[in-house]
Amino acid sequence: MIEFSLRKSLTGASGILQLDAAARLEDRGMAALFGPSGAGKTTLLRMLAGLTLPDDGRIVVDGETWYDAKANVVLPPQRRSVGFVFQDHALFPNMNVRENIAYGAPRGEDRWIAELLEMTALDRLAGQLPRTLSGGQQQRVALARAIARKPRLLLLDEALSALDPALRARLQDDLKALHARLGLTTLLVSHDVGEVFKLAGRVLVLDGGKIGRTGTPQQVFLQERLSGKLNVHARVLAVRREDVVQIVSLLIGQDIVEVIASDDEVAGMAAGDEVTVSMKAFSPFLFAKARS
Repeated sequence: MIEFSLRKSLTGASGILQLDAAARLEDRGMAALFGPSGAGKTTLLRMLAGLTLPDDGRIVVDGETWYDAKANVVLPPQRRSVGFVFQDHALFPNMNVRENIAYGAPRGEDRWIAELLEMTALDRLAGQLPRTLSGGQQQRVALARAIARKPRLLLLDEALSALDPALRARLQDDLKALHARLGLTTLLVSHDVGEVFKLAGRVLVLDGGKIGRTGTPQQVFLQERLSGKLNVHARVLAVRREDVVQIVSLLIGQDIVEVIASDDEVAGMAAGDEVTVSMKAFSPFLFAKARS
C-alpha cells in the first residue's frame, strides 16, 4: 500500500495554485491521474519520486516513510524504489539499448536484463543506439529501463502521448501485459479517456490542486455523463461557404467529418479551434470492427 498526502504551492499561467492531494494506491494496481493541464499532475509524480520537494505532507510505502515534513524525513530519489517514464524518453544517447536498460538495474542482474529485453521485444536491438530507433522502440526502452530496477512504484507521465494512435494502442497492450506479469504498482498521467479505460482500474481526478472524484473509469466518466445527447470533441480543419450554408470540416479522432452550420455558429471560428459537436437523442447503429 502506498499512501501520500502532499502540499505544494505552485505558480503557473493562471497564478498561484495550492496543490493539496491525498490518496492511497493499491498494491499491484494501476491508477490513472486525470485532470486538466496545469492541475499539478506532473508535480505530484515528481514529489512521489523525490525530484520535487513538497512544502508539507507525508509519503509512506509499505510501511517505509519516504517523506515526512514534520519528522524531517526526506528520502533522496536514488533511495526510493521508483521507476519513472517521461514523455520524451530521456534515454542516454551514448549508450546502446542494453546499456540504457541495465543502467536502471542492480549490478549483476544480467539474466534479468536479458529477460526484460525479450519481454519488450528489444533483444534484437540490444546493441543499437537510441538515435537509430523509432519513437515506439525508444519508449519501449524507456519503459524497460524504468522496470529494470524492480520498483515498488512505476510512474508514467503521459508516456505514450507522443505516439501515433496505432503504435500507442500496441504499447498500451504491452504495458498492460507487463504490469500484470510483473505485479507492478503503477500511477499514470493521461489525458486520453480511452487509454484510462483500457489500462487503469482506478481513476484519481486532480482539479484545482485537489483530488476530487475517485473510482473506476466507469464510475468517474460514465455515471454523471449519461444523457440523451451525444457530445463529441473535434478540431476545426476548415470553414467554407457553399450557397447559403457554411460547411465545417472537423477532425474527430482520426476521421474527417463535414457538418452544416449557420453563420452564427461559425462566427469567429478558425482552423485549429477545438469545438464540441452536440447531437440530440437518437438511435445509433454500432458496427464492431473486424479483428485482424
